[in-house]
Amino acid sequence: MIRSLHRWFGLIAAALITVIAASGTALSVFPAIEGLSTPVAQDLSVAELTARIQSTEPSVEQIKRAPSGRITAYYFDGDQPASAIIDPATGSPTGSADASAVERWLTNLHRALLLDDSGRLIVASGAAALAALNLSGLFLLARRAGGWRHILKPAKGVGDRRFHAAISRLALPGLLLSSLSALWMTASTFGYLPAGAGAPPFPSQVSGAVGAQVASIPLLQETPIDTLRTLSFPAAGDASDVFTLKTAAGEGYIDQGTGKLLAWKDSNQVDRLTDVITMLHTGQGMAWLGLLLGVSALAVPVLSWTGLAAWSKSRGGKKSGSEADTVILVGSEGGTTWGFAETLRRSLSEHGMRVHVGPMSSFEPARWPIAQRLILLAATYGNGEAPVSAQGFLERFQRAPADKALSLAVLGFGDRSFPAYCGYAADIARLAEKRGWDRLLPYDTVDRQSSQDFSRWGRDLAQILGLSFELDHLPTRPKTWELSLVSRRDYGTSVQATTVILRFTPPRVPLWQRLAGNAFPRFEAGDLVGILPEGSEVPRFYSLASGTKDGFLEICVRKQAGGLCSGQLTALEPGQTVTAFVRSNPSFRPLRSGRPIILIGAGTGIGPLAGFARANTARQPMYLYFGTRHPASDALYAEELAGWKEDGRLAGVSTAFSRTANPAYVQDILHKDAARIGRLITAGGHILVCGGRDMAAGVAAALADILIPQGVSLATLKAEGRYAEDVY
Repeated sequence: MIRSLHRWFGLIAAALITVIAASGTALSVFPAIEGLSTPVAQDLSVAELTARIQSTEPSVEQIKRAPSGRITAYYFDGDQPASAIIDPATGSPTGSADASAVERWLTNLHRALLLDDSGRLIVASGAAALAALNLSGLFLLARRAGGWRHILKPAKGVGDRRFHAAISRLALPGLLLSSLSALWMTASTFGYLPAGAGAPPFPSQVSGAVGAQVASIPLLQETPIDTLRTLSFPAAGDASDVFTLKTAAGEGYIDQGTGKLLAWKDSNQVDRLTDVITMLHTGQGMAWLGLLLGVSALAVPVLSWTGLAAWSKSRGGKKSGSEADTVILVGSEGGTTWGFAETLRRSLSEHGMRVHVGPMSSFEPARWPIAQRLILLAATYGNGEAPVSAQGFLERFQRAPADKALSLAVLGFGDRSFPAYCGYAADIARLAEKRGWDRLLPYDTVDRQSSQDFSRWGRDLAQILGLSFELDHLPTRPKTWELSLVSRRDYGTSVQATTVILRFTPPRVPLWQRLAGNAFPRFEAGDLVGILPEGSEVPRFYSLASGTKDGFLEICVRKQAGGLCSGQLTALEPGQTVTAFVRSNPSFRPLRSGRPIILIGAGTGIGPLAGFARANTARQPMYLYFGTRHPASDALYAEELAGWKEDGRLAGVSTAFSRTANPAYVQDILHKDAARIGRLITAGGHILVCGGRDMAAGVAAALADILIPQGVSLATLKAEGRYAEDVY
């Protein structure tokens, strides 16, 4: 629904919105020019300003102050009306106040398409379409990123779609502000909003005298120039007329003979809100904001083009759910499974099938009224958990009755070296069988992104469908960067257990590339860096011990016997580079709730945990339990840990050494500190575990024992998002 709304609003309104945006960009320059050319006002009262202007232009009829601070006086030059910009320091004219012909034409085009009120209504419909595009686009960006928490992460995908997402994310705040403020201003113009305070009733009695000196009128003396909107003078020769003063606070009438205030009415919330919205939309009084909105508006023609290009390409085989006979849903953490889905979609489309592709989080069979096949391509995150684009799928799948019109196939993607190999996909397959879904193909798996496994499964699918095709999948290599090593710290060499802490500098990317969405991705401690070793196209992943704000990218690496990547990394010297990319790992991160954090790790698993401590500038209660071999050879981050404990970033540090006279493992110190851990969990604590699989299993067993008195299980903590592992 949201995608369709976004698509059709964009296609129908593209030309209108582009005209409005282009004229708005041009107009955004004028407030900046006005602000730069406006004489600076001193700390004056309206009385002082008026006296100065009257001394140079005795026929002045009105004084007006713009939000930029520009003072304009309206007067008669002989028998002709005239206006001029005023220097408040002298009261003298500095130039004509008339807008240029170009500015007037652009203003008329922007507000009404060079038409009358009908043009204003057309422009208002364009603003409404732009607001709808912004709001629907915002939801689509969140869905594409895998949730609101990840919306600021680098855009995924390739080509026009990725460029469209990257540009829209930069421009969206400005475009949303422009469109909503335009709708408010239009509604105000046509009287669709609650009325402002307006002027007070005109006084029924005046003194009938004339000639009060403006410099001595009390209200004008008390009114700072910064609050002035307009001051209108009484008509010459009319003793019944009055001064009309309008300020930010309200509007009132002043007797022209006595200088006394005759009537006053305070402005209300509608007046103040309209003033603010007008300033936000036009940039008058905030020239820098006007320029930012103008730059944002420049994105509209770009977004129109990329959106049209992406839509055009999508007509070549991808169908909406309501049109599709085959639905492919993808559960992916790092994005690679989407590439397999695209290969499958392309092959099926070439054989005349109408295919819809979407995330597993969008599971809703009612949206596919004519679909005959549902194919789930599901990766697994961590220890058998849902990947980011499948959040909430299993719960909805469990509630939904088996759709007898749909045949289901489940294909799992994972790494066979992990105990929970394709665990999430296997759970789905078991649940589907239990609930009676019709099976299109038996459950199958793809190991380590194997093109051969995928091709084998594809042949089985082709046979079932009575078709002849081969799924020749060529993995899309992620965008990589060259990272330069700036420093290294060595541990364990004396005991033949070489471990290093490597610190790299992120690449410098030109501004124009960053604006185009090609910036080096932002990262946090706990995210992953994929290293492509020389001689291999298969990346090895390492948990990051730093975030973007630290200004460097840091990992801990232990040299493995026969390990290609670890051998190259541990031999790396400062100045040398590696080819790498960053992958988000949002599920392994401390909860920012102010509640206690329990960090548990061993060996190089200290890396992300040290990164969490380094980033804990808010002093959230954080307790570290760390196991390593020997304090003399393997005390990773020892100096930093001591410093972080001293400055409060770590509330406690407990260490176990396995190669000393009294050997201990991390689970031993957990048992020893069971009482405190129990209290921390009762207080809402969050547990993060990083290290090898055997260590993680031992920690899980120890924690299960510790939590018995609290009546809490690890399964409960996982369901509440309070227990996470990063295991290798």
